[in-house]
Amino acid sequence: MNDGTTHSDDGRIVVLSGPSGSGKTTVVDRLIAAAPVPLVKAVSATTRPPRSGEIDGESYYFLSDQEFRNRLAAGEFLEHAEVFSSGYLYGTLLSELQRAWQAGAWAFLEIDVQGALKVMQQYPQAVTIFLKTPSPEEFERRLRARGTETEDVIQRRLATAADELTLADRYRYIVINDDLDRAVREIGDILRSQETQTHAG
Repeated sequence: MNDGTTHSDDGRIVVLSGPSGSGKTTVVDRLIAAAPVPLVKAVSATTRPPRSGEIDGESYYFLSDQEFRNRLAAGEFLEHAEVFSSGYLYGTLLSELQRAWQAGAWAFLEIDVQGALKVMQQYPQAVTIFLKTPSPEEFERRLRARGTETEDVIQRRLATAADELTLADRYRYIVINDDLDRAVREIGDILRSQETQTHAG
């Protein structure tokens, strides 16, 4: 039985983190489509309203603030955070891990560093990967190339990225996204070797 505090060792979890602009979303999409091991992307829950084209249960689980807090109090979240710049809550439901494992797959979490640290505490065997750009200058260049954010937002993201980079060594693997194909291949190799070890154990 799982009482919510102890966790099965056969639960396979992959965590991918990295600053905005590191290419996480593209890497995740590529891995989901063509990873050498079965992956199920954990769908995050949020209290923010859906944007145009977003689908409940696919893009996010869109919860009211009260429902999110009720489920949090009931111990249903693996990790959560309040994004203070927006005032909205985000988190990963434990049921998302079960959904992946029941499908015989790895649960694939694309979450921020603070969330990843919480996962590491609860699942020390999780495969944790930090994705970074080749240099801070390249990171800033990519961020500005989007052309979607104000200077104030860019400066905040740069400061956040600097903080996150100080925690990168807490991850089991650091992958530099200097070439998309190579970065995806490197992560695929990591997962393949972990899958082999899991079955060997």
